[in-house]
Amino acid sequence: MIAKHQLEIACFTADAALIAQQNGANRVELCGVMKVGGISPTIEIVKQVRANVSIDLYVMIRPRGGNFVYSDAEFLQMKTTILAFKELQVDGFVFGTLNENNQIDIEKNKELVELAHPLPCTFHRAFDEVSDVFQSLEDVIDCGFTTLLTSGQAQNVVDGVAVLSELVRKANNRIIIMPGGGLRSTNIEFIMKKTNALFYHSSAITDDSESPNPTEIKVLVSKLKPSS
Repeated sequence: MIAKHQLEIACFTADAALIAQQNGANRVELCGVMKVGGISPTIEIVKQVRANVSIDLYVMIRPRGGNFVYSDAEFLQMKTTILAFKELQVDGFVFGTLNENNQIDIEKNKELVELAHPLPCTFHRAFDEVSDVFQSLEDVIDCGFTTLLTSGQAQNVVDGVAVLSELVRKANNRIIIMPGGGLRSTNIEFIMKKTNALFYHSSAITDDSESPNPTEIKVLVSKLKPSS
């Protein structure tokens, strides 16, 4: 497990990934189409980012916006995309599939995690739609994910802080719980104090653009550093 606080920045463009790296982020989560909450980026953007960004690059695997119940054709598309991106020397993947009852689809997720091996996988905020949060935590761990990105099933991490705190406690270092969803420099100290999480996720976007604010990233990074 990680030994110090770290920061992942959700990036929707190649320029955003560069900004994340230049301002101290530890990892990029690369997605396409911000307005639908992020889908798989194009292979061209992944190539461009990998050529210019040396920090860890995790890539979203999501064939479309909307819910997280996927057809056989969509699932095949997810598998094909993982294999294509593995060829580009990415560092990890971000995905999550649910069944019709808003439960973790253990069979499909296990298959994707195994396909991604040896690269690590993050289960994304599909988790915030599950019906049984703590059973779902066990299911995500059972599937082999190394990280769980969640707002604690709320609109944002502040509203979900009690659930986030309990998830960190119940995870007990078996998986990294990564708070994300409305995480900003104005609330990260509160979230850190309440959850004791080690890895944090933010878009660091402070306006109507799709670009992270360099100053916001720097402040987030500074607040994650232990005080001397």
